[in-house]
Amino acid sequence: MPNRTQHQTNRLSWNEATKAHNSHKGDQASFFRAGGDTLFPEERALLGEIAGKTLLHLQCNCGQDTLSIVARLGAVATGVDISDEAIRFARQLSEQSGIPADYARADIYDFFVANLRKFEIVFSSYGAICWLSDLAEWGRGIASCLQGGGRFVLVDFHPMFSMLDEDWRPRFDYMGGRPVEFESGIGDYVALTGETAETDKLDVGVRDFRNPYPGVEYCWGIAEVVMALVDAGLRLTHFREYDYCNGFRPFPDMSELGNRRYGAPPHLPGNIPLMFSLVAESPA
Repeated sequence: MPNRTQHQTNRLSWNEATKAHNSHKGDQASFFRAGGDTLFPEERALLGEIAGKTLLHLQCNCGQDTLSIVARLGAVATGVDISDEAIRFARQLSEQSGIPADYARADIYDFFVANLRKFEIVFSSYGAICWLSDLAEWGRGIASCLQGGGRFVLVDFHPMFSMLDEDWRPRFDYMGGRPVEFESGIGDYVALTGETAETDKLDVGVRDFRNPYPGVEYCWGIAEVVMALVDAGLRLTHFREYDYCNGFRPFPDMSELGNRRYGAPPHLPGNIPLMFSLVAESPA
């Protein structure tokens, strides 16, 4: 059963962190009006030709990727996120950039219960799985939102490296869904990474951010993610692991590979899984 009490804890933490994240990104509306795009090649390739198709973006954060999907790939998109601040910003950015998208402020588990629409594509990416308290209910919810023959596309950071501390030593659980509470809350990972798609001026914005609200993450393994979708009646058609991650630099000694891509440092094996992708289809 989803732990909505812990989700509300995360909602407060995300509201504060989102303000810090966006403070570094400059004039995002101008970025999008000038043809800016926050998508990486991996999600563009997996989404494919989706012009005119309906797409549900789960855990859409501030909607930058949602708007990129609309503007660059031509989908008709709806984004959902638990954070009030993220959805407020997403709606504002949609209006100011002139790129249309619908947004709903909701815990995705509540959205699944209330939703009456069917979508051709459901999409989620980058730091989504670790915030889910019930994977079985997540899989069933995705299946309930898909049209017959529709597909779910996921690109996320690999749970393998979520086990590691900042010195690359195993510290956290790999699987089982155990909640990990952290009093420091959701941090300013944008400042930590040091660059964004929208701007290269990370000398602006909030400095030394401290979140007043704690956070809760959940430890899920790859098999648990896959089987949550299979058990919900979806058919896995694609799965891949990557030895790099996009847009996020969780360890300060990671190698910069260019184009906001990061790999393991030279003193470690180069084939540590840092990211994965999958596609699961609904029966026609």
